[in-house]
Amino acid sequence: MVTVIIPALNEEKTVRQVVALVNRATQVSEVIVVDDKSMDDTVDEARKEGATVITSTKLGKGASMKDGVLVAKNEILVFLDADIATYPDNIIELLSAPIIKDEADFVKSFFSRQAGRVTELVAKPLLSILNPDFPKFRQPLSGMIAGKKSLLAQCVFEEGYGVDIGILMDMHQLGARITEVNIGNIENRMQALEQLGRMSREVARTIIRKSKAMETPNLETYENIQVIREQMEFAIREGLMSLKKIAMFDMDNTILEKSFIHTAADQFGFREELFNIITNNSNSFLCTKLIARLLKGKNIGDILAVADTIPVTPHLPELLSELKEQGYITGIISDSYDCITNHLKNKLGFDFTISNELEFSKSVATGEVKIPSFFLQDDKSQCRHDYCKLNALISICGKYEVDLKNTLVVGDGENDICCIRKAGIGISFCSSSPMVDAVADYIIKKRDFGLLVPIVQ
Repeated sequence: MVTVIIPALNEEKTVRQVVALVNRATQVSEVIVVDDKSMDDTVDEARKEGATVITSTKLGKGASMKDGVLVAKNEILVFLDADIATYPDNIIELLSAPIIKDEADFVKSFFSRQAGRVTELVAKPLLSILNPDFPKFRQPLSGMIAGKKSLLAQCVFEEGYGVDIGILMDMHQLGARITEVNIGNIENRMQALEQLGRMSREVARTIIRKSKAMETPNLETYENIQVIREQMEFAIREGLMSLKKIAMFDMDNTILEKSFIHTAADQFGFREELFNIITNNSNSFLCTKLIARLLKGKNIGDILAVADTIPVTPHLPELLSELKEQGYITGIISDSYDCITNHLKNKLGFDFTISNELEFSKSVATGEVKIPSFFLQDDKSQCRHDYCKLNALISICGKYEVDLKNTLVVGDGENDICCIRKAGIGISFCSSSPMVDAVADYIIKKRDFGLLVPIVQ
């Protein structure tokens, strides 16, 4: 069977149509949309057609493609762009058939289109000069491809526009059997001139870096391409902007029946190291940094697989449905990691998340973590903690002009106390802490979100 991977960034107008088309292909058993932290309704539109949605670990198509490879369950993978509404009905068959028939290991598409200036003026000339023996491909920059997961996992997924040519060159270097297929007429958005300039530079860098013919190391100095990702705005629909209530959930031992990091410790074998960090460090910042190091070397597929082994608390979909019907914006604020909270947001239908940002390089955790400024004390803080989830909740309330009294908070740990105490409705959910129970308006001791429905009705 075939897995289809669809990287997407702000493609709400077309992604659902693409997923629907893919779902009609009998060869397909899995559809993964890798969302690049879109600021529109891309995630919701993809989920409406039943796609599995994951959030990319790093901004850029290359990281999204690599994440998709690591998460995919099938050996045959097809990649499609999310912004194209003119794929032929048999696009999956065209791309996957040569691999299914064992005639190829990697399939590159070619098609008729409005323009291909970077291909003709940059990619093809450079390839012919630096790699005279490199096979001639009609459209080496085409992003509609298919390949074997075992080979794609060995490729380097470039962070910029060089990702497609980079994969092609890596496949050739790996000795893969490569073929081209014609997928007809494709219409997509033409790049602006400034975009084409950047695309040209990045494609050229990739070709030169990967070319065997380039023997002079000082031919040109290429700086490493780093994507500087600023604190992004949350993808809340315009309709949500007018809502006046927020429901905030903790993740560990609340949405999930267990703690992610403790579950990861058991599965990855660092239980003792985690225990030592927790017991020997009282500083929350230091503790957060040290715990993140335990995940160094784990790829996004491994990490999300751990999260998926933890059961979600029963009747969460029913509670979320009731909250949204009552006009709540729903979200997760957690001390855990954004790759996990975004995964839950996509899978379960929350509207926003705030959590620590686990850093990745080529889809592998570096062991470093960034603490968002949302958690830090400022002039709007209502407690004396240097680092507190209440600060994040206040920030969300300010963004959407929601009074803190019009919030509902569900949590279990002592780090939720400030939020539960200040919220309009504070709920202690299966907490083992008497202090959490003491500040809550409601105390729930049975792990069942159905018990909260009457509270919000």
